[in-house]
Amino acid sequence: MKNIVLGGGCFWCVEAVFERLKGVINTEVGYSGGKPNPSYESVCNGDGNIEVVKINYDEKQISLLEILTLFFKIHDPTSIDKQGGDIGIQYRSIIFYENEEDKILAQNFIEEQQKIFSKKIVTKISRLQT
Repeated sequence: MKNIVLGGGCFWCVEAVFERLKGVINTEVGYSGGKPNPSYESVCNGDGNIEVVKINYDEKQISLLEILTLFFKIHDPTSIDKQGGDIGIQYRSIIFYENEEDKILAQNFIEEQQKIFSKKIVTKISRLQT
């Protein structure tokens, strides 16, 4: 089993897509990337945290590349701090990885996607802090 953590707008909306995929074992919403012990109020007040979904998946049934491809279809990776009607730094586009292999795959994926998108992709890639 592997994990990837994605931020791309409202975490409930992102979770709703991924929790139904074959190969996804479970999903969990939360906050990451900012001050410790965040609350909804602190996140909305700009504590630096991002709404994220942790996706636990069986890589024999679904690949990280498939997950990232869907992720880029369900949100706008060129939008800064905004997804649809959700506006704020907590809605920025980010991929949190757990190992170097996933980091490289995500970097290569974004590089390839940039050839398709006319606007600059602003999705960040960052190591998940525990």
